[in-house]
Amino acid sequence: MELGLDGDAALVTAGSGGLGLASATALAEEGAHVAVCGTTPEHVDEARATLEATGDGDVLAVEADITEKDAIEEFVAETVDAFGGLDHVVTSAGGPPSGSFLDTDDEDWQRAHDLLVMSVVRTTRAAYPHLVEGAGSVVNITSRSVKEVIDGLVLSNAVRRGVLGLMKTQSHEWAPDVRVNAVLPGAHETSRIEDLVEQGVERGEYDSYEEGIDDWSEGIPAERVGDPAELGETVAWLCSEAASYVTGTAIPVDGGSTRSV
Repeated sequence: MELGLDGDAALVTAGSGGLGLASATALAEEGAHVAVCGTTPEHVDEARATLEATGDGDVLAVEADITEKDAIEEFVAETVDAFGGLDHVVTSAGGPPSGSFLDTDDEDWQRAHDLLVMSVVRTTRAAYPHLVEGAGSVVNITSRSVKEVIDGLVLSNAVRRGVLGLMKTQSHEWAPDVRVNAVLPGAHETSRIEDLVEQGVERGEYDSYEEGIDDWSEGIPAERVGDPAELGETVAWLCSEAASYVTGTAIPVDGGSTRSV
């Protein structure tokens, strides 16, 4: 499907790796100019090289800590300066630490809130004046944990739900000029899962990487973990005119693993 994103300007937070980079890559493949940020020079450089080799659009890749208000505002301003505007925002963030409720202290809660919620608040607030100039869009990458809690992930289970409340509110307040949606990924074969599986192999829990990936596939009706590109393609579709009647929606991309309605 031709998505009509050629020449559009897109910003992806935490887009130097994982599902953020997969989303940025999908947008670049559609011809969009893409800006991403990351926290390490190595990841930023690798993301820049990947995106420049992907599409014909321009690429901006910078270091920025999305838990810092000034860094987010500077990233948005730099993107607008580089591309002459901003059409799409994709918010992504690394996952907070795992742990149970009683093992999680006040500092953990505050860091998770800054990472998962305030980064979205600040990014979308800074981007709104530019998005509203055209038929702009926002897509928030969250987690299937906002629909069904996952054992040992109290911070993700609780804090990420604030993003859905924000998404739903913005989809009403910003309509019809800006569409706002979310995707709820399940297990995807990102570097994070690859590392966890490899650590399991080293500990003797799995005989091979393939066995570890198969173990992660247990309970998923699709009988496999996702390819990050599949999530990225969903994000690109939500940014496009093909999804022009879709707003205020949270779409699971999880191979059917979410059991709730």
